[in-house]
Amino acid sequence: MTNLSVNHLLGIKDLTADDIQLIFQTADHFKEVINRPIKKVPSLRDITIANIFFENSTRTKLSFELAEKRLSADVINFSSSNSSVKKGETLLDTVNNILSMKVDMVVMRHSSPGAAHFLSRHIDANIVNAGDGTHEHPTQALLDTYSIREKIQELKGKKVAIIGDILHSRVALSNIYALKKLGAEVMVCGPATLLPKYISELGVQISWDVREALEWCDVANILRIQLERQQLKYFPSLREYSLYYGVNKKLLDSLGKEIIVMHPGPINRGVEISSDVADSKQSIILNQVENGVAIRMAVLYLLAQKRQN
Repeated sequence: MTNLSVNHLLGIKDLTADDIQLIFQTADHFKEVINRPIKKVPSLRDITIANIFFENSTRTKLSFELAEKRLSADVINFSSSNSSVKKGETLLDTVNNILSMKVDMVVMRHSSPGAAHFLSRHIDANIVNAGDGTHEHPTQALLDTYSIREKIQELKGKKVAIIGDILHSRVALSNIYALKKLGAEVMVCGPATLLPKYISELGVQISWDVREALEWCDVANILRIQLERQQLKYFPSLREYSLYYGVNKKLLDSLGKEIIVMHPGPINRGVEISSDVADSKQSIILNQVENGVAIRMAVLYLLAQKRQN
């Protein structure tokens, strides 16, 4: 397989296992490129990409921008905080104005679930979803699963626990889809108030006990508490959350086995994960950041290839 089955990356749900493997193989090549003395290739020299972020982002935005520049694309950055969106302009008008500048691809983050899908039906450009509300964050799931594959080669049959605020996390949903498509077993763990009601329908195991989840898994992907998305009180205090669901070195050392620890960031140190775990040799958090650039290069390259065919 040399081509993706999709014209946009809207969510992992739309990808096949072959699509994911193709992205991984392409990322392997780009990972070698970004470790060279000259880290640039001319693959997207004739492509213009607009990064349209309606929500704040540091790591994802920087990672996409770096990936685009490594591929020699022309890049336009748009932030809604200092734009006409503040004056009441609609999403479609904003994007159409940008597209009139002859943009080929759009990388978009938006607070509304389904915003990227809406856009893909109305404009003639490849869309990459950089996170839509609490729905999906496909490139994060791809870099997470790629980082696990890099560490333990084969995901089939491996056990991955996703621990934390599942209810408000777009990362959790995308990761569940990606891991299941690649044959991994998935468990979600967190307070009952932070586990969505539909979660069992996705074919995952459920635990409310962090020790049980850690003893079960080969890999623990620890998510942060997304206070900015919470309108209600889902637990008494951060201190209490940390006491019952925080992963610390003492807990890890008591497991009697070594597991891989991940975190999509940003980290709330001392809440969901302690510094001595985040910085330990079991942690692959910095590998995830590095792999994010290679994965996003692969996605952009493959979508551009599809556009040219």
